[in-house]
Amino acid sequence: MAFKRESIVPYLYLLPWIIGFTLFMGGPIIAAIVISFTKWDLLTPPTWVGLSNFINMFSAGSEFWVILKVTLIFMVFSVIITMCWSLFTALLLNQRVRGTGIFSFFYFAPAVVPLISLTFVFQLMFNKELGIVNYVLSLVGMEGPNWLMDSRLALWVVTVLCIYTYFTGQMMLIFDSALKEVPKELYEAAEIDGANAVNKFFKITIPAISPIFFFNLVTGTINSLNTSFALIYPLTAGGPGQATQVMSLDIYVNAFKNFRMGYASAEAVILFAITAMMSLLQFRLSKKWVHYEA
Repeated sequence: MAFKRESIVPYLYLLPWIIGFTLFMGGPIIAAIVISFTKWDLLTPPTWVGLSNFINMFSAGSEFWVILKVTLIFMVFSVIITMCWSLFTALLLNQRVRGTGIFSFFYFAPAVVPLISLTFVFQLMFNKELGIVNYVLSLVGMEGPNWLMDSRLALWVVTVLCIYTYFTGQMMLIFDSALKEVPKELYEAAEIDGANAVNKFFKITIPAISPIFFFNLVTGTINSLNTSFALIYPLTAGGPGQATQVMSLDIYVNAFKNFRMGYASAEAVILFAITAMMSLLQFRLSKKWVHYEA
């Protein structure tokens, strides 16, 4: 009896989390899967249509393929940019110079500013007529483009602006903590053997922080797929055309503007599947390059 009482205690502590997850995450996920097999405009009762939403989505000539391409491009390059930038700033913070605490505050400050406020600032900065970016270019005799309204540039501008999101600042702090845990003796031994800074970075730093690097890679990939809406919608609303129309934004448009809740739920299911497959692939590949302490 005592054994049973002791074994159930941990679950009682976890019960609030389990209830919250079931009500606010597990339940909506199941509901989205069920709704994806229906046609529902939020006004009339849903009608069961089976796999029609998925068939229409994957049919030849569907706009879904363009949106999927934009989503994957945004995911790959936003993760690369945010990872490189956060690791670079973390390396700067670990240099033996005075005032690193002040620098870390300024590096992280954009991450704690509400994203909607930042997007309005970015709109002004990249405005063709009034933006400071084009003004600076004009000082050197260059005519700046219409950054956010040019279909060739908009996606890349939005991707680069990911470095000012909360997740980049979070990655920086995590990398900073990991770098402080790398044994200094390894660097000293490498210096004795004649290793330069590049060799020490790739042979010592990266392997030592590889578990943290992997953690940031997985979370960054998930965030780029699921939270891109908050950055892109205020900036470009998916335009011009469909140049920045990622899946998270298209789900919103179909659900609450076009009232195609069934199709939007089907897109959400596919986005969930893509996120899961990307995570599983990263976990599988991590066995080749992530080094955990014995």
